Amino acid sequence: MIKLFFRDQFPLILINVIQLAVIVTVLWLSDFREVSLIYYILFLGIFFLTGYLVYRYITLRKFYQVLTSPIARLEEVFDTFDAAPLSAALSNLLKAQHRLYIEEIAVANSKKNEHMTFINQWVHQMKTPLSVIELIIQDYDDEQIHSIREETDKLEKGLEMVLYAARLEVFAQDFHVKLVPLKQAVEQVIRDNKRLFIKNRVYPELNLSEVAVESDGKWLAFVINQIMTNAVKYSAGKSDKIYISEARTKAGVQLLIEDDGVGIPKSDIKRVFDPFFTGENGRVYRESTGMGLSLVRDICDKLGHTVEIESTHGKGTLFKLIFDK
Repeated sequence: MIKLFFRDQFPLILINVIQLAVIVTVLWLSDFREVSLIYYILFLGIFFLTGYLVYRYITLRKFYQVLTSPIARLEEVFDTFDAAPLSAALSNLLKAQHRLYIEEIAVANSKKNEHMTFINQWVHQMKTPLSVIELIIQDYDDEQIHSIREETDKLEKGLEMVLYAARLEVFAQDFHVKLVPLKQAVEQVIRDNKRLFIKNRVYPELNLSEVAVESDGKWLAFVINQIMTNAVKYSAGKSDKIYISEARTKAGVQLLIEDDGVGIPKSDIKRVFDPFFTGENGRVYRESTGMGLSLVRDICDKLGHTVEIESTHGKGTLFKLIFDK
C-alpha cells in the first residue's frame, strides 16, 4: 500500500525537488549568499511537501488499501471508504459495477433455468415416442427388430446423458445422500444394459459383498452405467468378460470395474476425463462423444467420490470408484 502511494505521488515529489533546486540555483546565481536563509527555504519546502504527503496518505489510506488488496467478497464494495473525493468516486464506481453484476447474474440464472426447463421437457417428449416404439416392436423377434432395439437403446442413453448433463448445473437441488447398497446398484445397471451385454457377447463377472456406501443412488447409477458401458464397448470382439469387484482400504471402499479390452494409449490417459476428448479409441469407435467420462468425473467431484483409471494399451482398463469413509 505504501509503495503504491509513493509511486502515485512520485511526480509531485519530483516536481517539488526540481522546483526547490531551481529556486536555490537562481538565488545563488543572483549573488545571494545567505546560506542560512537558503537552508530555511529548503526546510520550508520539504516541510510543506511532507505535511501534504502525510495528509494525502491519511485521507486516501482506504483507497490505496482497496487498490492493493483483492476483494474477497462482493459485499466489500459497501464498506465505508474515506471521505476524500477520489475514494468516494471509487466507492460509487464499485457499487455501480456491483449492481450491474447482480443484474447480469439474475438474467443469466433466468436464462439457465429456462434452458433447464426446456431440456427436461424435450428429453421427456423424446422418451415418449421411444416408449411407443418399444411397445410396438416388443411382440416381434427378427433381425430387423433387433437392429431397431439397438438404435432405440442408443437414443435412450443419449437422451439420458443430455438430461444428466443439464441437471449437473443444478446438482445441489437434485441429489440426496444416503446409504446405497453397492451390489444392488451394480446389478440394476447390469439389468438395464442386458441387451448391450448380449449384443457384444460380453458378460459381467460379479464379486461384491453387501457393503453399502454413502452416495446418491440415481447419480451413482449413472456413473457406474457410463463406466460399465465403456468397458463393454471397448471389450467387444477382444474379450468376453468384464470383472466387477470391490476392495476395502483404511480410506474406504473401492468399486473396481476391469476389462481385458483394447486399453487406452498412454498419451490419452491424462485427458480421458476432459470434455469432448475422444482420443485414439474414439476415432476408431466413432460412437464416442467424449462426454461420458467427463460427466463421471464432475459427478464424482460433487458427490465427494474419487474416480481413478489404470490402463495398458492393448491389454485392458481398470476403473476405481473410491468411496471415502
